[in-house]
Amino acid sequence: MQQRSEETRARILDAAVKRFAIAGYNAACVDEICAEAGVSKGAFYHHFPSKQAVFLALLQGWLSTIDAGLEMARQDTVPQTLIHMTNTLPAIFAAADERLPMFLEFWLQASRDEAIWNNTIAPYRHYRDYFASLVTQGIVEGSFKPVDAHAAAQVILSLAVGLVLQGVLDPQGADWQKVAEESMKILMNGLAA
Repeated sequence: MQQRSEETRARILDAAVKRFAIAGYNAACVDEICAEAGVSKGAFYHHFPSKQAVFLALLQGWLSTIDAGLEMARQDTVPQTLIHMTNTLPAIFAAADERLPMFLEFWLQASRDEAIWNNTIAPYRHYRDYFASLVTQGIVEGSFKPVDAHAAAQVILSLAVGLVLQGVLDPQGADWQKVAEESMKILMNGLAA
């Protein structure tokens, strides 16, 4: 029973990605998602209270992939960790590729709706705090000179978001993993003690 419920939930999520990609977040409706997934509206609402909840589950799944990649990138020192994190970029690109238009549309909607905004800004703040703690750790271990850890985290996060956008929008424009690695090395040189 549990396995069947999980399979139904997964089918709904897969169908939502497809419908959002075809029609856009705003135009896609629950009826279309249900038809694509081959489930009833009752099954949909058993798993998700709304279309927004489906989107947030998709977003959380993508972020969980990023979190796992960041944890796997841990090295002996913070600079090594940050450089090694650039290796996760191809997987992030692959996961974002089909979802980026949907995320962009949803974030546009979030700029107009405070409840949605609160749900979408939380991951950004999570990563800002994550990178700030890494920078602080780098300062403590002596790898980085004393800097404002939150300001440095904002730079790292801006670099990461910018590279993801560029890589998804122009996948053939550069070797994005190499660009990320070189960019992170430049940043590490600026922070080096």
